[in-house]
Amino acid sequence: MPNIRSAKKDLRRSLKRRLRNQSTKSMLKTLIKKARLAAGTEEAAEHARLACKMLDKAAERGIIHKNQAARRKARLMKAIHAAKSA
Repeated sequence: MPNIRSAKKDLRRSLKRRLRNQSTKSMLKTLIKKARLAAGTEEAAEHARLACKMLDKAAERGIIHKNQAARRKARLMKAIHAAKSA
């Protein structure tokens, strides 16, 4: 446990940020899962659009790396297009 006042504040801020980031990451996983399950249906495009939007937003905020967001979007779209053509 830190003794310095500024270090205590840093600890509080990092805990708040960690909780916020965890909830965002969990939401991203849920959106991607919904989009994958909807693949091959009419709602697939809407779910994919929302998932891509939130991935970009998370990358912009620094919650995930921009390359990770790009990779997840590419894999999601690949799965949706494969289900669509099958």
